[in-house]
Amino acid sequence: MPWIAAQLWCRVLEPRVVAVGALLLVSTAFAACAAGEPRTRTDEIAPGTPGPVQPPSSDFAAPDAALPDAADGGFKTCASVAVEAKREALPVDIIWVVDNSSSMAPAVAEVQAGLNSFATLVGSKGLDYKVVMLSLRGSAPVQLGGKMRYPVCVPPPLGAADCGNTALFFHSAMDVQSTQPFEQILGSLDQTQGYTPGNARGGEPWAQELRASATKSIVLVTDDNSRFPGVSFEGFPGGDNPYTGGLVLPVGILHASRNGAWKGYSLSGIYGWGSTVDPSIRCTFPDGSKPTASGHEYSAVIQKTGGVRAQICAGNAAWAPFLNDVATAVVATARVACELPIPASDAGTVDPSQVNVQVTDGTKAPLTVPRVTGEPACAGLDGWYYDAPTTPTKVFLCPKSCEGAQSKGGTKVPKIEVLFGCDTVVR
Repeated sequence: MPWIAAQLWCRVLEPRVVAVGALLLVSTAFAACAAGEPRTRTDEIAPGTPGPVQPPSSDFAAPDAALPDAADGGFKTCASVAVEAKREALPVDIIWVVDNSSSMAPAVAEVQAGLNSFATLVGSKGLDYKVVMLSLRGSAPVQLGGKMRYPVCVPPPLGAADCGNTALFFHSAMDVQSTQPFEQILGSLDQTQGYTPGNARGGEPWAQELRASATKSIVLVTDDNSRFPGVSFEGFPGGDNPYTGGLVLPVGILHASRNGAWKGYSLSGIYGWGSTVDPSIRCTFPDGSKPTASGHEYSAVIQKTGGVRAQICAGNAAWAPFLNDVATAVVATARVACELPIPASDAGTVDPSQVNVQVTDGTKAPLTVPRVTGEPACAGLDGWYYDAPTTPTKVFLCPKSCEGAQSKGGTKVPKIEVLFGCDTVVR
């Protein structure tokens, strides 16, 4: 079939929309290819999902389209039915990093007071989540190195009664220095020299708590700036800490040697920024004082990764909206799986030669991607393939198309559609 045919839609009814990360849709259509009204059906859906499929809307429904009919030179249309595929909970790992400086006492109290509500909110979105805390552990201030430090104690139900860990929460106790969160995240993640338990900047291993398939979201709470640049946090080649002798840092979180483990991560934070235009401007506390720094390195990474932020100067009033915004951002950046089960048609069978796949990240029009013979044939281009060519049960997206289905922060929900009933576009 000529490539131009790949751009033509079979008529698709609007599916129900559920606001959980990147939406996964499967639309079934049958090659009746005759005039008449499209049929609708409702498959089994998880309890609590709203009722039957709704009429089409301009947001999700494509206009009537026609494909050339080689037999008679005319055109034929494809009637279709929209069915929402059942989705498994999307895993997310949320890493909180809280500065333990004496100036952070009010913020530490807010973290302790709000983290359970935050976890409940994330869980209510249907996500499989785990929270990791990087900060000193304890319920009272402590003297370390002649300085007063303010630890964090996460109470039940997220944390344990003794500030301990639970199935959904892990606390790596470390004294987070005001200008060194990026360094301490990396060093403690890989347990490099100077960042292991017993060292001034070290903490218990926590990499084992992260899930390979989970999206990573980092939430930072500080009133200072990072001395380690954001670009180094992502791309550092590994080696001696450039600021403190005797410390060794691993590669950055987006370094190629990490094999994409942190791909699609986001950074959010509540810190000292004071202007949406000038990153060097600090916010102002009610008493007229200012935080130590504006945190311009954090601002750059937050903007790049699609995170959210709030001003630490706003005090108590900032926290409820911030926690809600972070929870929303966690949902929005959760990556959608790129392995789709194929639903049965009304007839109980699917013609493998009449399947097409469309993807959109919510910022662009849906793109029809061609079928390839298998994963090796993806070759860095858009495409999809079956698990078994003649008796398929699943559709797999090539890596490029999979990335094209992930959220890019658009106003519309990303989606993947599998369309049945029109001749397959192949590459």
